[in-house]
Amino acid sequence: MNQPLAYVNPQAKVAANVVIEPFVSIDKNVIIEEGTWIGSNVTIMEGARIGKNCKIFPGAVISAIPQDLKFAGEDTIVKIGNNVVIREFATINRGTRASYETVIGDNALLMAYVHIAHDCVIGNNVILANAVMLAGHCIVDDWAIIGGMVPVHQFCHIGTHSIIAGGTGVGKDVPPYTKAARDPLSYVGVNSIGLRRRGFTPEVINKIQEIYRIIFIKGYNVTQAVEIIEAKVEATPERDEILSFIANSSRGIMKGYSKMREK
Repeated sequence: MNQPLAYVNPQAKVAANVVIEPFVSIDKNVIIEEGTWIGSNVTIMEGARIGKNCKIFPGAVISAIPQDLKFAGEDTIVKIGNNVVIREFATINRGTRASYETVIGDNALLMAYVHIAHDCVIGNNVILANAVMLAGHCIVDDWAIIGGMVPVHQFCHIGTHSIIAGGTGVGKDVPPYTKAARDPLSYVGVNSIGLRRRGFTPEVINKIQEIYRIIFIKGYNVTQAVEIIEAKVEATPERDEILSFIANSSRGIMKGYSKMREK
């Protein structure tokens, strides 16, 4: 760790085998665990908690104060899990008094120029492609993938195993296991390729597709669709995940795709 061209505050707690490249700045009240590599010109500010075996590429800024005018200097953190890759010039802001933390789960890949705002919660095995921008208080569940240059409105929830096409503006919640694209944000199918890669059986995928046909294709409103699913679709972990997501959606879920929108 002894890099004479880096600044490490004496109050920072940095594991002995962390590699710190030249021109890194590490503030006080920072914890960095074993095996992490920090590339040149990275800035790690007060309140960062970085796990094991992470890779942080040049120019990234971790734990800067929130870009929120209500922030009043409260003691908050950024919590980053293990095996996280943070590419060039990504920015991750720490939390506000709303939750006191911004959280990144294990095995996440945050590509270049990603921005994660205050109080966001990113699950495990998430991929955010280049220049994804998450506003404050967003939730991205495990295994979700967000394509490049996607802006996500504050308080949006992206469900597990979902995938969002690059360049798509996200202003509504994206339910689990789905594909989302187009403008306005729309359901374009089940993420069947991703589900197969992660070990979901054809039978399970077919049941998920039938649930989403009821929600998005058959012309019911969301309340009607939920009632039909609860009454007629066998209870499974996937069905219950979808129903719970809808019940707890604060912004409402995305719409089904309609040809009328192209006219």
